Amino acid sequence: MTDSQDWAQPFRQVHIFAKLTAEESDRLLAQVERRTYREGEVLFHEGDPRARLLLIRKGRVELTRVDAYGTRRPVVTMMRGELLGEGMMIEGSVHSTQATAATECEVAFLHRDKVKAFVAEDHNLEKRMLSSLLAEVVSRVDQLLFRTSGVTHAYSTGKTRTEHDLLGDGQVQAEAYFGLQTLRAMSNFDIGGGRLNAYPNLIRALAMVKKACVLANQDCGVLVAEVAGAIADAADEVIAGKLHDHFVVDMLQGGAGTSTNMNVNEVLANRALELLGADKGAYDRVHPNNHVNCSQSTNDVYPSALKLGMILSSQRLIEGVEELIGAFERKAAEFRDVVKMGRTQLQDAVPMTLGQEFKAFAVSLRQELASLHRSRDDLRTLNIGGTAIGTGLNTPKGYRERAIDRLRQVTGLQLSLAPDLIEATQDTQGFVMFSASLKSLAIKLSKICSDLRLLSSGPRAGLGEIQLPPRQPGSSIMPGKVNPVIPEVVNQVAFRVIGNDLAVALAAEGGQLQLNVMEPVIALSILESLKILANAVITLRHNCVDGIVANVEQCRRFVENSIGLVTALVPVLGYGTSTEVAAEALASGDSVADVLRRRGLYNDEIAAALAPERMANPD
Repeated sequence: MTDSQDWAQPFRQVHIFAKLTAEESDRLLAQVERRTYREGEVLFHEGDPRARLLLIRKGRVELTRVDAYGTRRPVVTMMRGELLGEGMMIEGSVHSTQATAATECEVAFLHRDKVKAFVAEDHNLEKRMLSSLLAEVVSRVDQLLFRTSGVTHAYSTGKTRTEHDLLGDGQVQAEAYFGLQTLRAMSNFDIGGGRLNAYPNLIRALAMVKKACVLANQDCGVLVAEVAGAIADAADEVIAGKLHDHFVVDMLQGGAGTSTNMNVNEVLANRALELLGADKGAYDRVHPNNHVNCSQSTNDVYPSALKLGMILSSQRLIEGVEELIGAFERKAAEFRDVVKMGRTQLQDAVPMTLGQEFKAFAVSLRQELASLHRSRDDLRTLNIGGTAIGTGLNTPKGYRERAIDRLRQVTGLQLSLAPDLIEATQDTQGFVMFSASLKSLAIKLSKICSDLRLLSSGPRAGLGEIQLPPRQPGSSIMPGKVNPVIPEVVNQVAFRVIGNDLAVALAAEGGQLQLNVMEPVIALSILESLKILANAVITLRHNCVDGIVANVEQCRRFVENSIGLVTALVPVLGYGTSTEVAAEALASGDSVADVLRRRGLYNDEIAAALAPERMANPD
């Protein structure tokens, strides 16, 4: 066989070629080409026509897509043995993502025009290839339904395998990477509908913990290199975003997270079996408990992974808040000369600038960001290696130190072991404080959004000092009405986060003795808060703050007509006379300056004192 055919050989396992004869395969696959891409090099751009079927031979390829805000976001990482461009035979099909080499990659590919020429005069051949493609599409749709389906859907393909656990035998869908204990959990805990795969960073964190633990077990001589290596490779795939559809347990569950832990154990065991050339469910070779969960308990794995998952998930929120702070700071500079009336208790107070008001928003959020960083740092202390209650039962000597060291390597984070693992296994205060910092941030965001709604109220019968960018028609009955929908949704997100924090507090208080079994609701509450807060912050900046416009004349008009200007007269006229001027202006409807002129008190000194710009910047 030629070198070109050696490179083409993996294409024989591609679904579209499954029904070809050996002679047909040889003839087509002789057309396969290969290329090496440097790290960072683009294989194809979003919107490019699908013209090649590509097989990744070595390295990793990251697929990204531009989101609604114009930012390129990762979609999935493709790894060795995976295909790109499978829709190339569909007329007019274009790539929905951009593919970039995440590492140096070797790719084998087949051009569409060569495939078309191959089937041009043989309709039976074309039919067989399209039939194989259709079968693959149906199979993938079925697999994707794992995300939302309940236990009854687990048998929809009709193919099953038999597994055994403490309660007896059970049938598991043959294609599933999860096993019988996950299936039981799906039946027992069909509660909130929010499945584990809705939180990919938690899945990655669980895989990171499992990889660190299996390598620590290998270091300690408990697991052989072949088994440990296969489990670690499977964990790497999950960390890269693969197999997430098979993490299907409900986030709300009894058992202190055991169902989540077993879901991970089973997926990694079955993928490791495949990597070793064995069938799913052949647990005599790689077992979910004996090998993947070796030297571990749910009680140290689950809380450790929760902390890592929260650290990972918080990064998007932190970046979003930093960008929002920048947006407010830019508006503060833009509005620095726009004089307006400050208000206390919704009443006129003293002049300020709109820039000062927006700068205060930025400063307030920066304080919240600092608090969030502090509470997040507290999540870096873990109880890994403590097993059931923190004593380290069933772990080899030196395991906990090797596990935390391996976890530092896997995550790239500065992590540490808790000084007392028994205390750490029962304590959830780190979650309480982190949730409290999210609540505090939500409160600040909600207050700012309420201010934006007030400042933009009207537009003609309210304050109307700023204009928010119009985002959608505001009423089905009132033509021309535009509502402040972006601040409104952020207010609602804040209410949800505040409620989640109460759930965390109650769950933390509800723990007993050596373990808090309420950690699943803590996990769901905090991870949901992180997700919706990050989304809210991003949409607030992009869809609102960046487009705010100052109504300069309206701001000025309020200042000049405000009785609050008399405050500046106290050092000149005294409190009593200033009060009389204020009362007369209020009763007559005249401006403060007009009242002063009528009383013969207006002069250059008074005019200077009443200058709004000076009052806004008295220094």
